[in-house]
Amino acid sequence: MTFENLQVNIENRIATVYIDRPKKLNALNRATIEELHQAFKSLRDDKDAAVIILTGTGEKAFVAGADISEFSEYSVGQGKDLAAKGQEQVFDYIANFPKPVIAAVNGFALGGGLELAMSAHFRIASDNARLGLPETSLGVIPGYGGTQRLPQLVGKGRAMEMIMTAGMIDAQTAKDYGLVNHVTTLEELIPLAEKLANKILNNSMQAISAAIEAVNDNYKDGIDGFETEINNFGKSFGTEDFKEGTQAFLNKKKPNFN
Repeated sequence: MTFENLQVNIENRIATVYIDRPKKLNALNRATIEELHQAFKSLRDDKDAAVIILTGTGEKAFVAGADISEFSEYSVGQGKDLAAKGQEQVFDYIANFPKPVIAAVNGFALGGGLELAMSAHFRIASDNARLGLPETSLGVIPGYGGTQRLPQLVGKGRAMEMIMTAGMIDAQTAKDYGLVNHVTTLEELIPLAEKLANKILNNSMQAISAAIEAVNDNYKDGIDGFETEINNFGKSFGTEDFKEGTQAFLNKKKPNFN
């Protein structure tokens, strides 16, 4: 895959997607959002890619926000369309992606950048990372899922404070809040992401995909996540991975999942 604003590398079943606009601190413009959609759409069906690491190029920013110059003159209707399309094409698409997505936050993750990181299934951060939703300082609110996902991750009170103050938190605070799972040095960020990805790869990707769906359904209106869990648990018994995993356990062997 060749893109103008992304780099995509696949090795040993791990796909690493780099947002590659370092001169703009990897800010999200419409072209980058479209390329992210196309990249993840392709990775969805790519048998060589089982786990995705999402990060930014350079040492300063994961994604420092949206490209404000593109929407500074938008009307009400255009603003609503911008949020709706972005959520559908990228943020919700990644959140509901059937393969594990790890966000490796290497520096600033602000506005749309933090919203992108929050759409991943979990996050790790370098110790120079700074995270925040500064949209209210521009007279708007987060539009790519920030008002929904941040409270789910850090709690309502902390989310309200972060959104209202438009301030940034450092990586350790983000870890204390539960916004990121691990903090490491910038040099060790991608190696740690790859280590976690390889731990995931030891398990049944079919079961992981079913678990992602069940966990996400708990947060969807009108859907009973417990019912999804029951159904997906039952379906697991009909898979080759279940046979492989249980027989390997009973025979004290390491499972060899497809």
